Amino acid sequence: MLLLKDQTVEVEAAIAPSLGNRAIRLAVHGQNFLYWPSAVPTGMNGIPFLAPWANRMAGGGFEANGHRYEFNASPQLRRDGNGLPIHGLLTASRLWEVAETGADDESAFATSVLPFSRHPELLSNWPFPHSYEMTYRLSKGVLEVHLAIFNEGDQAMPVSIGFHPYFELPGVSRDDAFAHVPARQRVLMDAQLVATGEFEPVTLPDRVSLRDHRFDDGFTDLIHDPDVNVRFSVEGGGKRIDVTFGPRYPVAVIYAPPGHNYICFEPMTAVTNGVNLAAAGKYPQLQWVQAGEVWRESFWVKASRSA
Repeated sequence: MLLLKDQTVEVEAAIAPSLGNRAIRLAVHGQNFLYWPSAVPTGMNGIPFLAPWANRMAGGGFEANGHRYEFNASPQLRRDGNGLPIHGLLTASRLWEVAETGADDESAFATSVLPFSRHPELLSNWPFPHSYEMTYRLSKGVLEVHLAIFNEGDQAMPVSIGFHPYFELPGVSRDDAFAHVPARQRVLMDAQLVATGEFEPVTLPDRVSLRDHRFDDGFTDLIHDPDVNVRFSVEGGGKRIDVTFGPRYPVAVIYAPPGHNYICFEPMTAVTNGVNLAAAGKYPQLQWVQAGEVWRESFWVKASRSA
């Protein structure tokens, strides 16, 4: 486990490279603002990385660059209750390698890499040679998660990745919490929670009570601050979490199911099934990283509590 500390504001972050390079702790004065329900991790919690695709992929495969690719039944492939491939191949991967760690008067950081191209079992389901570099940096109480994707192949690769952070206001019931959702459009989904390529206007108030509202929705046409970033938040009981997306995360999935005390603000590069929707001419916003080039973006998390 890697530990990043900011002693000036008593914030620390813990990263588990052997569990998908997942952040498992973001603590303020000893209180963890990431949902981490037990000492033995199972399922989804902390900040999982979803790649080489995020959320569901319909139809048993995908189409890109005019070619159809079918998924095979590898151990890395997860499926949802409807049998749809979901969340890519890396959520709990042990293949991350710590490349560099360091600290100075301004920040502490840890960089890890995953050379996807070296692993035939991964390429069999996503045949694009590439690698990932992820840096967690803690500075002035804010955790930055910076991702770089290096396209090592000879054709363009669709970028349909994301993160699935699970946030919790420690000691605060969801019934006493309020969320801020800066979005103008909600993504319409079919019965299997796959995007249709259609959208509808968002009608949420500026402060959404989690007592009265559940989320399992995608949002786009996000509302940017003057610095071009987008800020989501949840607050209650004198505690607050702000999640800021860089501009290359134009889609958010928000997940706050009833009966659970967490909320997920998920930065996404595309809507669910965006690769297939783009191939069908229904989603022109899909991002690509060209052969030999690099895609980069960050999101930031700040947890705080009143004195």
